Amino acid sequence: MAHSEHNIHKSNTFISKFENYLGEFVYGGIDGCVTTFAVVAGSVGAGLDSAVIIILGFANLFADGFAMSIGAYLSAKSEIDNYNKHKQLEYWEIENMPDTEKQEIRDIYINKGFEGELLEQVVNVIISNKDRWVDVMMKEELEMMEESRSPFYIGAVTYFSFILIGLIPLLVYVWDFINPMTSSTFMWSSIFTAFGFIIVGVLKTHVTETSVWRGIAETLVLGAIAAFVSYYVGDLLEHLISK
Repeated sequence: MAHSEHNIHKSNTFISKFENYLGEFVYGGIDGCVTTFAVVAGSVGAGLDSAVIIILGFANLFADGFAMSIGAYLSAKSEIDNYNKHKQLEYWEIENMPDTEKQEIRDIYINKGFEGELLEQVVNVIISNKDRWVDVMMKEELEMMEESRSPFYIGAVTYFSFILIGLIPLLVYVWDFINPMTSSTFMWSSIFTAFGFIIVGVLKTHVTETSVWRGIAETLVLGAIAAFVSYYVGDLLEHLISK
């Protein structure tokens, strides 16, 4: 029983951690699927064969995924650095301007409706502990919340989902290269990609807390527009260059 409970605890911990990064997984997956399918559609529109589509698709998949994950990592790290900078400043102000900072706490709770003896009790409890004092100032005065998630994991999850979901439009072309199919390759790629969008759309609703059908519809429409534009741009360029 103890071993079983330990496994359940580990499983629950993993699920909880995954949920913390679900937003990055969803948006990385959407971007991966959209951009890769756009490359595939544009290449098909230009009349390129499977080998070229595979080369362009994988080049886009890994390069764009890496760029997006680095952007997510740097953005999260910048937020943490900015939070810590302001936090250190608040500690300095408490050390060097305690009366001013105490009055700021008092003003904050006056605006919340506290007054008289209760107001002074609340203020005294807060300023009796510097960490608590700074925490209140960060949340109430600066309206800044500490990021508890790892920038590395934010970047890693973004990259993983970009690759995982973005790979879907290319799978049929890899299969076609190994085992040549009929001319329906793009159709099958579109079908598999639609399933990828549906999966990501469902996960997206857990992040945005919207309707499942709305989440699916939004991702499908987004992918369809990207594919439509890319296909006809590829077709137009192919005609212009071949003239």
